[in-house]
Amino acid sequence: MNNIKYELIIYWSEQDDAFIVEVPELAGCKADGETYEEAIANARLTINDWIETAIRLGREIPKPKGKLMYA
Repeated sequence: MNNIKYELIIYWSEQDDAFIVEVPELAGCKADGETYEEAIANARLTINDWIETAIRLGREIPKPKGKLMYA
C-alpha cells in the first residue's frame, strides 16, 4: 500500500532519542526512527501491517479523514 492518506503526527522524543510517528486514526499505530525520514518509512510499514492485521482479524479499517483537529 503506497498511497497512505492517514494523518501522521511526528515529533522528536528526547526520552527515546528518536523521532516518533503516531497515526491517530489507527488505534495504537506508532513508529519511530533515528531520522525523520526513517521514522516516516517505518510508519508506512507499520500502517501496512496494521491494515493487514485488521483484515486478517475481520476488523473494520477506518477511512482516512484528513486533517484532524485537536484542542
